[in-house]
Amino acid sequence: MLLLSFRPLLLRALVAFVALILLATPGCKRGSVVSKHEYMYVSAPETSLRDRVATMYNKTGTIHNGERVEVIDRARRFVRVRTSQGAEGWVEQRSLVTEDVYDASQKLAKDNASIAIQGHGTTRADLNMHIVPARYGEHLYQLKEGEKVEILQRATTDRNAKPPAPPKPAANPSAKPAEQKSGEQKDAAATPQPAPPTQNQAAASANSSDDTKADAKPEPEAPMPVMEDWYLVRNSAGQVGWVLMRMVDLDVPLDVAQYAEGQRIVGYFVLNTVTETIEDQPKDIPQYLVLLNEPKNGLPYDFNQIRVFTRNRNKHRYETAYRERDIEGYLPAYVSHANFDKEGELPTFTVRKKNAEGQIVDVTYKMNGPIVRRVLSPEEIAEQKAKHDAELSARQQARAQLKAQKAAKKSSAKKKHH
Repeated sequence: MLLLSFRPLLLRALVAFVALILLATPGCKRGSVVSKHEYMYVSAPETSLRDRVATMYNKTGTIHNGERVEVIDRARRFVRVRTSQGAEGWVEQRSLVTEDVYDASQKLAKDNASIAIQGHGTTRADLNMHIVPARYGEHLYQLKEGEKVEILQRATTDRNAKPPAPPKPAANPSAKPAEQKSGEQKDAAATPQPAPPTQNQAAASANSSDDTKADAKPEPEAPMPVMEDWYLVRNSAGQVGWVLMRMVDLDVPLDVAQYAEGQRIVGYFVLNTVTETIEDQPKDIPQYLVLLNEPKNGLPYDFNQIRVFTRNRNKHRYETAYRERDIEGYLPAYVSHANFDKEGELPTFTVRKKNAEGQIVDVTYKMNGPIVRRVLSPEEIAEQKAKHDAELSARQQARAQLKAQKAAKKSSAKKKHH
């Protein structure tokens, strides 16, 4: 009797104990707790941490662009994170990117760490630094309006291009290739094949096909893609990413930019400086190499014209010392100095352009004062020497033949005289 009287109390205690265990388990929480360490990075300029996923919430902290956070929970389109300072809170998932995006951004910066700077620019607005030159490309870091950047590369892509589709899974991943092939053959054998058409059916089908072709309208041509040009840029923090070219203004001096003549300046370089007296004070004035292209997007080459601007110190203005047009040039270009024996050390620049054979080759130039000349490669020097030697040998042979002919004529004249 005593045991029977305690049975309801034991049952209630057991139910309460089970309820406590269920409440303590992760499954009863709003989201799914992350069992292992997972990290994400803030892709928004700045966002607040929330104490709850609701319209009304309290702010528990602030996270900034590029900051790494640890994921500790998830709920629908929100993620609960912990910062390196220990602050915790909920944030929208769209404000975060995965470690894969961070790794891709780091690789982009590493791969272009030693590339020559093609110019400097200033952003027109707040910009996302994309991993690839496309609107659908992921981004981690952002640039602020008016921020200074270094120009590294140029690319052109279809504005309306869609991101690449993920690879399709195999029909039966666990099956071996031979088994899959055998299964396909069995399926083909098991499928009933249609009987061949009779002569009347074939004739009727042919007539129907001819009528369809006659009534069919020509298919409209596919619209031309809308192309966009992009710059690969690096900011002062060393972060690298692709931004739209039209959203970056190159910091070309107005005294040089005014000679663009309607062309788009793609890149510019300081070759050297000369001392000019301005208001009785000596001042170092730079001389420039400028790369230009047609003012439109989608061109397959980066520039089609190079110009060298030297300073006329008497007239206090820039003048064109060298110009080369109608070329197919490709970034990057390089500037340097080299020693040329009697001429001494001179500024040089190297551009990549397509030659007559369709190959992209490096072509180097030197600047001696206002004079710009090509620097021949060892192969070109050897070719010119061989050509010069051949011409010299041909002239010597011609002189020898002429001399022999004169001697023969003189000898014949003597014989006639005697």
